[in-house]
Amino acid sequence: MRILGIPVLLYLGLCLFNCSTHPAKTSSAGTGESKTNPIATAAEQTELYIEYLKDKRVAILANPTSVIGQTHLVDSLVKRGINIVKAFGPEHGFRGNASNGAHIADERDSATGIEIISLYGKKRKPSASDLENVDLVIFDIQDVGCRFYTYINVLRDVMEACAEHGKELMILDRPNPNGYLVDGPVLDMKLKSGIGQFPIPIAHGMTIAEFAQMINGEGWLPEKRKCALKIIRVKNYSHDLVYTLPVKPSPNLNTQQSILLYPSTCLFEGTRLNHGRGTQFPFTILGSPKLKGEYDFSYTPVSIPGMSESPLYMNKLCYGLDLRNYPVETLRESGKINLAWMMELYKAYPDKALFFDRSESAQIGNIDFLAGDARFKNQIAAGMSEEAIRATWEPGLSAYKEMRKQYLLYP
Repeated sequence: MRILGIPVLLYLGLCLFNCSTHPAKTSSAGTGESKTNPIATAAEQTELYIEYLKDKRVAILANPTSVIGQTHLVDSLVKRGINIVKAFGPEHGFRGNASNGAHIADERDSATGIEIISLYGKKRKPSASDLENVDLVIFDIQDVGCRFYTYINVLRDVMEACAEHGKELMILDRPNPNGYLVDGPVLDMKLKSGIGQFPIPIAHGMTIAEFAQMINGEGWLPEKRKCALKIIRVKNYSHDLVYTLPVKPSPNLNTQQSILLYPSTCLFEGTRLNHGRGTQFPFTILGSPKLKGEYDFSYTPVSIPGMSESPLYMNKLCYGLDLRNYPVETLRESGKINLAWMMELYKAYPDKALFFDRSESAQIGNIDFLAGDARFKNQIAAGMSEEAIRATWEPGLSAYKEMRKQYLLYP
C-alpha cells in the first residue's frame, strides 16, 4: 500500500469557489492584486465604452462570466439603455445551463427577451443574416489560458464572421488566471481538432484580447483577413498577478484549485483515469477502480446534471490522487505544467497497454489531440524523464514565447 497523493481535505468548505469581488491573494510565487490599485475588468469600466455603444445596434457574445459585480453584463447594458438586438451563446449556453459538449438550440433569454443564437449547435459562427441588423459585436467571456479550452475557438469564429461582414468587434478583456504560464508542446497542426485549433502550446499565457491580436497578426483567419478590433483593457493587471476568478468559468471548473490545475490535469481526459468528473471536484482528483491497493484515497463518480451526466466509472469506487490541497504556488514557482502526475499514475496503472486506449469508451478523449503531440503517449510509456520530454518541445515552445511578446497588452 502506498499513499502518493496529497491527503484528503477534512471539510468541503476549503474547496468551495471563492465568489468575492476581488479575492486575489499574495503568494511567494506571484504578486497579489494591490488593495490600493485593484484589478478592474474591462466590463467594470463602463465609462470607457458606454458612450461608444449609444445609438448602435449591438450584438453580444456572453456567458455567465460576463458580469459587472454580481450583475450579468447584458442585464446591466439593457438597464443603461444600450440597444442589444441579439446575443450569441457559446458552449454551456448564454446563462450557463448546459453541460459540456451538449448542443444548444436558439432561444429567447427569459430575463430580457433578447434573441439568443447558439454557436454551439447547428452553427459555430454568426451568419450574414445574424449580423445584418448589427453595428457592433461585443465579446466578453472569461478564458483560462489553455489551448483545449474552447472559447478561443469561439473568439476566432466570431472574428471571422465580423471580418467577412465588415463588423467591428469590441473585446471587453478579462485577466487570465493562468496568465503566468506558457508551457507545453506547440500543437502539431496535423492534430488540429475541436480542442486544438492553433499552433500554440497547451498554456498560451494570454488574455482574450491579446489572443485576438495574435489571431489577426499571425493571419489565422481565412484568406488572412483582419478583424476590426476595439479593445477595452483590464485595469491594474499584469500576467504575474495572482487573480482569483469571481465566477466559475464553466460547470466543471468550479473552484480556483481546478482552474490552476487544469493545464496539467486536463490531459487525463486522454487516459483511462477519471479526472473528477461526476464529483464536485473535477480536475482536482484522479482515479480508477484498477488502482485499488496502490492508493488509499478513494471516491465514487456519480451522475451530476449540468456537470457530468455519464462520467467515466460512474457509481464505481475509484482510487488515486487527491490534489485538492496541492500547493499551487509550486506550479507558479516552476512556471511549468506538472508531468509528474501523469508519469506516476502510468507507472501505477496495472494495464499499461490500455492506459491511453480509447477503443472501448467514448468517454475517453484522444491524448494526441489533447497534448498536441503524437509522441507524448509514447514518451510516457517509454519512461522518458521530464527533462527529455520537454526537450522535444523545442524549438517550438521558445519560438512561440518570442512571437507572443509582440501581442501582449500588459507588463
